[in-house]
Amino acid sequence: MAKIPPGVGPRFPQVVVLFGATGDLARRKLLPGLYHLSTAGFIPGCRIIGVSLDDIDLEGFRKAARSALDEFFNRKITDADWDAFARSLDYVPLAAGTEALKAAVAKAEQTFSGESRRLHYLSVPPSAALSAVRMLGEAGLVERSRIIMEKPFGTDLASAVSLNKALHLVFSEDQIFRIDHFLGKEPAQNILAFRFANGLFEPIWNRNFIDHVQIDVPETLGLGRRSGFYEQTGAYRDMVVTHLFQILAFMAMEPPTALEPAPISEEKNKVFRSMLPIQPADVVRGQYTGYRAEDGVDPESETETFIALKCFIDNWRWAGVPFFLRTGKRMAEGQRIISIAFREPPKSMFPAGSGVGAQGPDHLTFDLADASKMSLSFYGKRPGPGMRLDKLSLQFAMHDTGLLGEVLEAYERLILDAMRGDHTLFNTAEGIERLWQVSTQLLESPPPVRLYEAGGWGPKSIHQLIAPHAWRLPFERAWRSPNKLGS
Repeated sequence: MAKIPPGVGPRFPQVVVLFGATGDLARRKLLPGLYHLSTAGFIPGCRIIGVSLDDIDLEGFRKAARSALDEFFNRKITDADWDAFARSLDYVPLAAGTEALKAAVAKAEQTFSGESRRLHYLSVPPSAALSAVRMLGEAGLVERSRIIMEKPFGTDLASAVSLNKALHLVFSEDQIFRIDHFLGKEPAQNILAFRFANGLFEPIWNRNFIDHVQIDVPETLGLGRRSGFYEQTGAYRDMVVTHLFQILAFMAMEPPTALEPAPISEEKNKVFRSMLPIQPADVVRGQYTGYRAEDGVDPESETETFIALKCFIDNWRWAGVPFFLRTGKRMAEGQRIISIAFREPPKSMFPAGSGVGAQGPDHLTFDLADASKMSLSFYGKRPGPGMRLDKLSLQFAMHDTGLLGEVLEAYERLILDAMRGDHTLFNTAEGIERLWQVSTQLLESPPPVRLYEAGGWGPKSIHQLIAPHAWRLPFERAWRSPNKLGS
């Protein structure tokens, strides 16, 4: 096992209280993530107390945890590691009440010889979050603790303000970690490294050189068992406020005074303060055909399963530069990209028919998948007589470094950061409330939903939205395979 660098993990052992411990997110991400962090040595000690509505005993919870690991953990599970992890588990059914939870935490803390900390993870629907918070307060589990809140954080400005106010009655702001798993991905942080560590790009990262930006996150997945939740939220609340705007902030922020939580949060919030209100005329809402026939969906539903929009950041660096955002369910491909289009030269010296300008502007593209990739496209001369230009590209993939195995999954990284008290990759109360504020006009006067075929790229009107530009997805040229150099 590789040696864990000092400072990566928390100083103290952790007692994790996992609300929603038998739910889908816990099965897919949280239990496998906690298993990896515990067995790989990132945490000096860990006890996990599952809490949920399910009336099961400890042995039932251990079986559920093992089933989750067998299905979703992509590394080898050894008998010794599993036995140690199983011993660290405990379970309290929600019906057992406050005193049972308090006793379980006290029992877990007694297994540590010294000081410990508590991490409360609320993997529950928004409607259940405050009751879990109150339960923690009544159990006296606020001291020495941090709490992770899942999205969406409110559904509009009034609900976000109300939720923050209720939270702050129990937990202080520095204890609250509003999670966005997109920011936990290695490529999202690579944006900071790429921008601020390289003298080549930072001087041109502004309106003088960048023509427009696209953040495009189409999904092939449908709703699964989330139709009831989705009917209350839709694509804008589910994805744009909680994910895409956060990625936009990393891409657009000014250099922080230090690579530390407070300066980074402040620069992100400056971006949000500079955003102009989203105009309904700059938004396309879509719904895939067949959505209204799914279980739990209103037959006359106007909920959008697709959203594309244009927004602006009205500050010195970005004034006049449009940012185009798109996401949706049941689309042709599952991708997560940021594509930055550079301004084209003001005048061409190349002869007619040379090909220059025929394939659009130069692009810098980040792939936000876990195994990150970047591509820089540019024009270059085709070998041979005459002056014919082709679009070429430089590409980098994490595979090239030989370090792919060291990449932490997004939830693993964020859980570790919360244990350490590092807010860098989390959202603040101010930031969330500002994003709902700029969304008010859209939420109050949304444009009508337009139907699109499942397996497509959204309603046809998305092309008018981005004109005279074009969407980067679908790519004309696929990413080169890391196993096929020179392809």
